[in-house]
Amino acid sequence: MSAPTADSARTSLEALRTEIAKAVVGQDAAVTGLVVALLCRGHVLLEGVPGVAKTLLVRALAASLQLETKRVQFTPDLMPGDVTGSLVYDARTAEFSFQPGPVFTNLLIADEINRTPPKTQASLLEAMEERQVSVDGTPRLLPDPFLVAATQNPVEYEGTYPLPEAQLDRFLLKLILPLPSRATEIDVLTRHAEGFNPRDLAAAGLRPVAGPDDLEAARSAVAKTSVSPEITGYIVDLCRATRESPSFTLGVSPRGATALLATSRAWAWLTGRDYVTPDDVKALALPTLRHRVQLRPEAEMEGVTADSVITAILAHVPVPR
Repeated sequence: MSAPTADSARTSLEALRTEIAKAVVGQDAAVTGLVVALLCRGHVLLEGVPGVAKTLLVRALAASLQLETKRVQFTPDLMPGDVTGSLVYDARTAEFSFQPGPVFTNLLIADEINRTPPKTQASLLEAMEERQVSVDGTPRLLPDPFLVAATQNPVEYEGTYPLPEAQLDRFLLKLILPLPSRATEIDVLTRHAEGFNPRDLAAAGLRPVAGPDDLEAARSAVAKTSVSPEITGYIVDLCRATRESPSFTLGVSPRGATALLATSRAWAWLTGRDYVTPDDVKALALPTLRHRVQLRPEAEMEGVTADSVITAILAHVPVPR
C-alpha cells in the first residue's frame, strides 16, 4: 500500500473528530487541541471538574488511532518506578533486568496526574522532554510517536498537588473542559438512555481511522507550512508582553514562544492553508500559553485569570498586516 499523501493524512485526522464524537459530545475545542498536539509531537493537559468526560475523551482518541495505548491512574502512593519501569532481580540468572513501565507506549493516559506527589510527577519530565527514560544511568528510548495526555481536576479540589512550573512548561497545550450547555447535556442523557456505555467504546462503533503513517505524512506537511517574519515577530511580541504584564510574576518563556509557533502552523495546515496568519496565532494562544504564566497573588484575589490577561494582551499587541 502506498504511503499517505498530505491530503489523505488531513482527511484521516479530520475523521478522528467524527469517531470521537460517537463517544464525546460538545468538546470540539479539546478534540482539536489533541489533534494539534499529535501533529506537533506535544503533550496535552486536560483540566476540568470531575464528570466532564476528560478521561473518556482521551480513551476515545486512543480508540480512533492505530497506536498502542496504556493508562496510569495517578494516586498518592504511586512510585516513580511504577511509571518508568525498574530493575528487577532475576534469581535464576543472578542478574538485574529492566522491566519497562507503562510509559513505554505511543499514547500514555496519565489520569488525574495532580493526585500524585511531585516526586512521581517528576518521573515524567525526562520522558516528556527527551523521549527517553534513564534507569540506573542507562537511557532507554521511548517509541515514536509518544504523547502524554494527562487529566487533572482544578487544584483547589481536595487531595491534589499542583504541578510544578517545569512540568507544566513541558505540556504543549492546556485544554479546559467546561461544563456542557443544557442542549449538550440533554444529548448526553439521551445517548445514555438509548444504551450508550462509556466503558465499552467498541460497542459505540469507534474504530481506528488514522495511524503512524498518517501522522508522519501530516507532520511533514506541517513542517513545510510557511511562517513570515511578521508572524514570527508577532508571536515574540505576544510572549514578551506576558513577561511585562503587571498581573504576572512569571511570563511565557522562549520555549512557550516556539510552542505557539508550532501549534499555529499545525492549525493553519489543518484548516487547509500552507501559511500562518495572525488569526491562527490568536486561535491557539490561550491553550498554548495559559499554563506557562503565573498570576500575582493580589491579581488572583481580585478575580483576574490567566485567560483574561492573555486575552487583553491579544487585544493590545499590534497585529501584522
